[in-house]
Amino acid sequence: MKVLLIYPEYENTFWNVKKVLKVVGKKAAYPPLGLLTVAAMLPGQWEKKLIDMNCQTLNEEHIKWADYVLVSSIIGQKKSTKKVISKVQEIGKTVIAGGSLFTTGWEEFSSVDTLVLGESEEIMPDLIKDMENNNLKKIYSAEDFPPINKAPIPAWDLINLSYYNSVCIQLTRGCPYNCEFCDVVHLNGRIPRIKGREQIISELDSVYEIGWRAGVFFVDDNFIGNKAILKKEILPAIIKWQKERGHPFTLSTQLSINFSDDKDLMGLMTQAGFSTVFVGIETTDPDGLEECGKYHNKNRNLLASVKKIQNHGFEVNAGFILGFDSDKETVFQNQIDFIQKSGIVAAMVGLLNVSPKTRLYKRLKKSNRLLDHKNTPELSELNFIPKMETKTLIDGYNDVLKTIYSPKYYFNRIKTFLREYKPKKVGHTKVGLYHIRGLFASLWFLGILGSGRHYYWGLILWSMFRRPTLLPYAFALPLGLMHFKTLAWAKQYNSYYREG
Repeated sequence: MKVLLIYPEYENTFWNVKKVLKVVGKKAAYPPLGLLTVAAMLPGQWEKKLIDMNCQTLNEEHIKWADYVLVSSIIGQKKSTKKVISKVQEIGKTVIAGGSLFTTGWEEFSSVDTLVLGESEEIMPDLIKDMENNNLKKIYSAEDFPPINKAPIPAWDLINLSYYNSVCIQLTRGCPYNCEFCDVVHLNGRIPRIKGREQIISELDSVYEIGWRAGVFFVDDNFIGNKAILKKEILPAIIKWQKERGHPFTLSTQLSINFSDDKDLMGLMTQAGFSTVFVGIETTDPDGLEECGKYHNKNRNLLASVKKIQNHGFEVNAGFILGFDSDKETVFQNQIDFIQKSGIVAAMVGLLNVSPKTRLYKRLKKSNRLLDHKNTPELSELNFIPKMETKTLIDGYNDVLKTIYSPKYYFNRIKTFLREYKPKKVGHTKVGLYHIRGLFASLWFLGILGSGRHYYWGLILWSMFRRPTLLPYAFALPLGLMHFKTLAWAKQYNSYYREG
């Protein structure tokens, strides 16, 4: 049996930092972990090829070679996915499609031969049997959320790791919170399922043994969803593993803001090698947090929480949303002020976008506020009727992006971050070609050619005299502006929650 696995191309969003990756010699941020995991579930004797369209060109010869074509996608790949499906079917091959794009919105893909809805661990045996017998059903769906310890080690041999900036692994699935706009509870459940200590160490070993010595991103919905096991078993095991191998990996993940409340947990994570965390802040307005069910962000000083995390050795990236019913016209300047004061360099601001199967979708459907944009460009406009005048919302959103990703604001924000940042020395960073290319790209594209080069050199000189030990960050962080400024001026009205 010959199986072609295809990962479609991402659209231009906050997550798709192709321009930055190109200058440091990379093609994509992360490999397709879900598709690699599915590939590892297929029989070993089957022939398998994987085409990541963010790194490679999909040719007709690839499709003609295959008996079956498996496609996995998230919402930020919808445009490319539709083109891929059409191309494969024109050639006459059977498409088997899975991933969150289909699990939450399968109704849009009635032409697909076979749909796999939900997590695949308990679906695959039946699917494989039916593939062998050429007797596929239209839909395969998971009845329950399977134990995560059934997930195999990804089939790393199917990709060229040198294409990627960071490798992905997963410790948990699910999130204990149920924010109104988020589809994680529908996709992965509200009770976090966690892998055992031996399993996650085996996965780290698998990445180490193939020669990887760089970033590893834990793609968990909320890494700290099960704090007790994390602190007692998982983090001590990772700390021991990293120490025995000379700290080969720099780790990052996604988690909730209440991380700042647990000093011991922050300490363990820095010892384990975590240096960057993504946090969903959404809004600083208590009414907005109440509206969207983000109760764990309420009744706290969000600015102080961010700074506490930075003080413990983490770079904080964060997501923000505009378009809640409770938003007033002051929300735009309030977001700008918070982002600047917090020193969150990579502030991912998006318009609220209603994902299928969420509580928000059900509420707005009931009140007839959903809009159908099937015949318009994806992610280009609101898919619901906001309470604020639409033009005011979109203009305000554009103003926020153009402000925070202007050179003046961006470089000032880096200074604010470096004032607070207290990195913990864990292991030794080895300087390689990647870092050298990054340094020269920073100097050339921002220090010489950049329109805001006087702000750039102001940051470099400030760092040399005020925070000399953080000078590498002063050179590296400005590279993000090369990507973010393209979003600020491209009228991409996307929400980062549409990405996963």
